[in-house]
Amino acid sequence: MKLQQLRYIWEVAHHDLNVSQTAQSLFTSQPGISKQIRLLEDELGVEIFSRNGKHLTRVTPAGQAILAIAGEILRKTESIRQIAQEYTDQKRGHLSIATTHTQARYRLPSVIEGFVKRFPDVTLNMHQGNPQQIAEMAADGTVEFAIATEGMEHFSDLVMLPCYHWNRTVVVPKGHPLANVKRLTLEDVARYPIVTYVFGFTGRSKLDAAFQAQGLTPHVVFTATDADVIKTYVRLGIGIGIIASMAFEPEKDGSDLVALDASHLFDSSTTSIGFRKGTFLRGFMYDFMKAFAPHLTRDLVDAVVQTHTQEEREALFKNVELPRL
Repeated sequence: MKLQQLRYIWEVAHHDLNVSQTAQSLFTSQPGISKQIRLLEDELGVEIFSRNGKHLTRVTPAGQAILAIAGEILRKTESIRQIAQEYTDQKRGHLSIATTHTQARYRLPSVIEGFVKRFPDVTLNMHQGNPQQIAEMAADGTVEFAIATEGMEHFSDLVMLPCYHWNRTVVVPKGHPLANVKRLTLEDVARYPIVTYVFGFTGRSKLDAAFQAQGLTPHVVFTATDADVIKTYVRLGIGIGIIASMAFEPEKDGSDLVALDASHLFDSSTTSIGFRKGTFLRGFMYDFMKAFAPHLTRDLVDAVVQTHTQEEREALFKNVELPRL
């Protein structure tokens, strides 16, 4: 059994069983990968992948168990490399982040700009997806950090660190009847077609819960994952928009849109940063977390890593006042 063989089966499984695509991503040959997978299966005496002719069709039950352990081995191998590099060159390496469009577009640019200046030899990779995909990427080791508001609490393999609270803004075109309302009510909002986030994105569950608690049924006519898209359709008159407050930029949006405070209508949401348990955190990773959320000092992060229960983690943040955006 070779480490290379474990790498091949892991990568094939994460490229939708497409050996050709896997070969391209690993800069090697398709026959070479197929041969090594067969050699590993022959050595183990079980099939890792089912086949239809030359095509892989699914991961076998035995293969699923083998892949889980292979993933752990590969992650440990990467940790060994990270440890060695931390002691040989502390400011060189790579950092992969998975996040939503809202975080990538509105919250992270200044953080990444500063990080790149401090660590010009660290390669940054950003992946975007829905909260479920983001959490999965962190859980399986595809990325080091996951940043999202929803969905990550269901992954027990992730260490979650709360970063900041945020709330919502209702956006309407100038001249809209709501533009002159001094203090919005949910009844006001429910009278109009609504354009907002897809369920499961950017705190959408808090929005739905607020309407439900008041016995109101919002008329959601259009949903998107991207606040810029939501604002575009508000401009077209499709409906009024409900977006994260951070996504309204007065200097860009204020010429034709009006932002109405909705923080009193909905419970605030909390954005967190998460990483897989057992991840070796390099110095620049601590730096990134602190730049994103200044209260996440190295001592606090290390203390969270040592906890075993959610109650212990919550106790560490009991006296920490999270920023509100």
